[in-house]
Amino acid sequence: MRKFLIYLKIHWLKITLITLAVSFIVLILTLLTIGLTTFLSLESFSRKQMMAMMGMYLMMGIVQAFVFVTFLQGANYFFMSGGLFGRLGREKMSLAQVNVKWSDVIGMDSAKEEAWEIVKLLKDRNLVKSIGGKIVKGTLMIGPPGCGKTYLAKAIATECGMPMISIAGSEFVGIFVGQGAAQMKSLFKQARSTAEIHGGCIIFIDEIDAFARPRMADTGFGGGISHNATINQFLTELDGLRKTENNIVIIAATNFGEQDLDPAVMRSGRFDRKINITRPNLKERKLLFDFYLKRVPHDETINTDILARRSLWFTPSDVDSVVREAGIIALREKHKKVSMKDLSEAYDRVSYGNKSNIQMSDEEKRWTAYHETGHAILGYLLHPKDDIVKATIIPRKGFLGMVVNRPPREYYCPDRSELLARIKMFIASYVAEEVTFGKTSTGVGGGPSADFNHAIQQARDMVWSYGMGKSGLIGDFRSYIYQDNKNGMLSDKIKETLEDDVQDILQTCLKEVRELLTKHKDLLEYFAEELLRKGELEYDEIQAIFDKFNLKPTSGRPRLEI
Repeated sequence: MRKFLIYLKIHWLKITLITLAVSFIVLILTLLTIGLTTFLSLESFSRKQMMAMMGMYLMMGIVQAFVFVTFLQGANYFFMSGGLFGRLGREKMSLAQVNVKWSDVIGMDSAKEEAWEIVKLLKDRNLVKSIGGKIVKGTLMIGPPGCGKTYLAKAIATECGMPMISIAGSEFVGIFVGQGAAQMKSLFKQARSTAEIHGGCIIFIDEIDAFARPRMADTGFGGGISHNATINQFLTELDGLRKTENNIVIIAATNFGEQDLDPAVMRSGRFDRKINITRPNLKERKLLFDFYLKRVPHDETINTDILARRSLWFTPSDVDSVVREAGIIALREKHKKVSMKDLSEAYDRVSYGNKSNIQMSDEEKRWTAYHETGHAILGYLLHPKDDIVKATIIPRKGFLGMVVNRPPREYYCPDRSELLARIKMFIASYVAEEVTFGKTSTGVGGGPSADFNHAIQQARDMVWSYGMGKSGLIGDFRSYIYQDNKNGMLSDKIKETLEDDVQDILQTCLKEVRELLTKHKDLLEYFAEELLRKGELEYDEIQAIFDKFNLKPTSGRPRLEI
């Protein structure tokens, strides 16, 4: 009986309309029965005709009155209450089927610790009362896309054993004024009824920034009014949760910062808990690869340490994409198991796109091989942190070749030695061409992604922003240029000194790179020929080449064992 009453509360409008329709049909059938009985009992044909006309007019009047009243009520619902027209293109809300185990949530250890406190409070209401507190009603998850915000919300619902209503923030945005507010009312009404039946309910709103951005003035077309009404209704519903203890928790997710949301939404007492979800670190990326590789048959010799280092700044969804793509590649190549080569190819496809159809001549391939070899040698020998994980001369997405370098983990404040190593690595291609062919090509310049552009920008950052020039000038001089772009706030002498410092860094690096590549010209030749022969060199193959020449990184960077 209780569930029937709750169902009646949710679907009262539908039940009312059905009842009216059934009543109308019963009334028509009754009138027809009475009219037919009366018609048969009459003797005069004229009287029969008169009675029939009166019955017909009566029926027409009843029908017209019913249609008119129904039309008015329907129009009021359709246009004023966010009904049929307001629901165009909108999916029906339903309980999401969630079955995500807590142990399956990988790559967000700190976020899981925060979320576990919410789980404990939801599972043990007496624990909340014992400390004299109230249950956390609102939780906001903030982080880049693909980091597992939705996945974590499903795990919370599964762990608590509570149903979850999942909806996107864009569902509250429509072309009719009042549609968002009506949808918001419907959402919380369903959540309250669901909580009464199941003892609790979780509302998950993905991309809450779609409707919860700061309120604005009306633009004249009702957009501002509708947007503000949606937020106001959301705030009303949030505050209404505290009037009765109905065990409803709102979990929202956004890719933007909390400063991009309306201040009223973020004030204390509404979203009491904020969980920042970041990209996984080195350890977490290794666990992610181990987890996703369990789902596919794979070679047991696969080294997930190398994959974890190579996939710096990857999200969990990126790691999943790499493994799934590797499975497709293995299937296409008719491999029984996913191999390290398949994973490397999948990584390149996900990161850099498919192989290009550019056809290079033998001379162009040779030139590209020496160009990329210069990058690889300087990066391996001089960079204090980065590993050279791949070198290739197979064209992809607009470039003829590339060298992939990755640090073992995230570094946020590079020092002078690292910045200089980057510059040397950038200009090494220029020197490699010069040492080998006695001339250079346009491959070192000609665009924002060219080697010279990267080198000079790095040197300029060191001098103009970080105070690393030989003249000793310190300060963020670029900020002065940006403040007055027309005349500048710096004297010509200061600018000239700064640019002299930039060239000093570039020329010093150029001299050191030229000396190193001249000294190791045999390594340059061997590496380039291997690259020409194989097309691509992976981490272990690169390590083997430097081992052959008994060369180690001068910085003492620890080697990744394979």
